[in-house]
Amino acid sequence: MKPQFSTFAAMIKKPLLFLPLFALACSAPNKDNMEDVVNVYTHRHYETDKALFALFEKESGIKVNVVMADDDELLSRLDAEGANSPADVIITADAGRLGLAEQRGFLKPIHDSTLEANVPAHLRDPEGNWFGFTMRARVVAYDKNKVAPEELMTYADLCSPRFKGQILVRPSEHVYNQSLVAAMIAHFGIDSATSWCKGIVANMARDPKGSDTDQLLAIGEGLGSVAIVNSYYIGKLMKSDDPARQKAKNAIAVAFPLMQNDREGEVLTPGIGTHVNISGGGVAAHAKHEANAIALLRFLSSDASQAAFADGNMEYPVKPGIPAAAVLQGFGRLIPDTLDLSELGRHNAEAVKALDAAGWR
Repeated sequence: MKPQFSTFAAMIKKPLLFLPLFALACSAPNKDNMEDVVNVYTHRHYETDKALFALFEKESGIKVNVVMADDDELLSRLDAEGANSPADVIITADAGRLGLAEQRGFLKPIHDSTLEANVPAHLRDPEGNWFGFTMRARVVAYDKNKVAPEELMTYADLCSPRFKGQILVRPSEHVYNQSLVAAMIAHFGIDSATSWCKGIVANMARDPKGSDTDQLLAIGEGLGSVAIVNSYYIGKLMKSDDPARQKAKNAIAVAFPLMQNDREGEVLTPGIGTHVNISGGGVAAHAKHEANAIALLRFLSSDASQAAFADGNMEYPVKPGIPAAAVLQGFGRLIPDTLDLSELGRHNAEAVKALDAAGWR
């Protein structure tokens, strides 16, 4: 039986249990370049990632060099460096961003049986350019004192006059919103997605601003009753002891809306669930340490790393059989949409047009 860890602390305290998993990840030595290093360009800024990189170094002897920047800066840097880029692994949040990196030639396809076994097909690029390591759901947080869960069965319910002046959401320029709309376009077409965006704009409590956490705090302050947010922000809020967040913690419950083609329509297919996205990575196009890069990607998809992502950062594991954190399980059952997430990058430009046409700023 493969080892599983209920907490990240357990993983750190028992590194020897992880050796069989790691031995599998590092089974292919780099014969062309014996330098024990892997250079990672990452948009992620979490302590869990830092701890995992440190554990990878300890167990493999491969030094992890990290360049951390936001997604636009990373893409600009890769563009400027070209074939001379030292990057071996590129990691970022959102399949749409990974799709853009692929389209710009920054990733190379790999075919690895371990990664393909650990990461479900719809959560990785069909050509092997990128692989998801964590999953986030784009859910609705609501004020349980003002809203009933049955009022939020679908994303289309947010367009009901019931929620006039009640919706809180971050700006359209953020890729999380763009990817949600891109998924709607993939399922139902741009006209339906544009209509949904217009419905959201008509029901906004205020002009979009801030982060997902800011939308949650605004519920606590009574500025709106529903917020479109990523699930892991709610998980982190619920674990926080910050006194400034107690109002929101006490008020918020979570709904997992299903995809729907328009506000009056029926759900077209029972299998179309709640929109999910991933944080993931792939091998850089000009990687000088490709075998080491693949070893790191395998490591991030292993049981122990998946448990660490779940407990440490409140993200859903992508690997089947690894449980979500207890806080997330307490929100209710997630039935994820199984749309091929490579569609998010393909429809990103259309999603931006739909958001602009609706006046979502």
